Amino acid sequence: MAAAKKHLLIVEDDEGLQSQLRWCFSDFEVVISGEREDAINQLRRHQPSVVLLDLGLPPDPGGVSEGLATLEEILSLAPETKVIIVTGDDDRANAIAAISRGAYDFYQKPVEQEVLALIVDRAHRVHELESENRRLQQYGRTSPLDGIIASSPQMLKVCRTVEKVAPSDITTLLQGASGTGKELFAQAIHQLSPRAGEKIVAINCAAIPDTLLESELFGYEKGAFTGANQQTIGKIEHADGGTLFLDEIGDLPPELQAKLLRFLQERVIERLGGRKEIPVDVRIVCATHQDLQRLIEEGTFREDLYYRISEITIDIPALKERDGDAIVLARAFLEKFNKDYKGNIRGFDKDAILAIEHYDWPGNVREMESRIKRAVIMADTSQITLEDLEFEQPVEEPVPFNLRQVREEAERRAVVRALQYCEDNITEAANALGITRPTLYNLLERYHLKQ
Repeated sequence: MAAAKKHLLIVEDDEGLQSQLRWCFSDFEVVISGEREDAINQLRRHQPSVVLLDLGLPPDPGGVSEGLATLEEILSLAPETKVIIVTGDDDRANAIAAISRGAYDFYQKPVEQEVLALIVDRAHRVHELESENRRLQQYGRTSPLDGIIASSPQMLKVCRTVEKVAPSDITTLLQGASGTGKELFAQAIHQLSPRAGEKIVAINCAAIPDTLLESELFGYEKGAFTGANQQTIGKIEHADGGTLFLDEIGDLPPELQAKLLRFLQERVIERLGGRKEIPVDVRIVCATHQDLQRLIEEGTFREDLYYRISEITIDIPALKERDGDAIVLARAFLEKFNKDYKGNIRGFDKDAILAIEHYDWPGNVREMESRIKRAVIMADTSQITLEDLEFEQPVEEPVPFNLRQVREEAERRAVVRALQYCEDNITEAANALGITRPTLYNLLERYHLKQ
């Protein structure tokens, strides 16, 4: 398979130097721009790993204001891009100023082809190594279980519980609000179990009318009722050897609760209209967004059934209770929908990030997925905005009055945010926080943020 072509953007208004530079880099797909607006358009179109940038661009070819503004815009749109400043031999001070603003390196004219090619190639290799490192970190950070995107301590605890529970056949109850990903966790339990090679059969107890639910679960014999023209096996029997996932178990009608309880106790079923007992070997995973204890008190859910289905109970926290997960999920969905819709969105602007962090997400992960999907389709720029997400201006969360509690909470949140933005790179996070690596490690231990 051919290697991906390397892209280099050269921003230079001198046509003679443009021609000279173009032939210096035979290993790169070279794109030339002579001014800022076109350079930004080419950046968005080609996503180069390296940019060669002359600071003296029109309409200020004798100064550096336009070049520095171009640098800042490049880094705001593509912060991973390596920008190499090309300057005159008497312009070292401005080159240093550009480095302080985020440029990767600088090179002073006149051009020596071999030296400049070496600098550009080194910058490209650094870009590739950093990209690969981010991909590896992103995989390890957002995929504790297959299909689960999470990095918060709350969700990592849930994932560890699932890993412990999955190898057994213990009946498991997943509790959590709508949209928190209960079905994904049910699938993870199945995939990590000895039954992974068999079927996982799901049925939503709230989505099927009560009159049909019994036949869906237990099946029926030919002639059991009007329209029963042939023998049909139910979901429980269909899952034999694998896993049966009963979603929204709290909506199971009372008369079926007794029948399900008998199955859980004896592991045999009878089809509607039949008399034969059929043994079924199946792992049961249930889920609900309801408070089953309250339903028991109200008399709408059997207490004995509750104890049968909740041999292990796993509580899945709402998105607003998962420290730092909102922005991790948002970026993962952005990447997904960029691929699905062939978008070229590079990230979220500052206000959008604040809104994502502070919004309560009443619809949880499902709501976030929907908002990001819409935003990718509707966005007019390379960054998603508040308007794209259909958010108002972000509002700061209320803070407690106790000063020590305020300081500790602010410190903990700052550490979590720095790690998220720096993708768990300890050195970069420490630099962003203005502290040393040992100090950051101490904070991670103090706030139990070590993974």
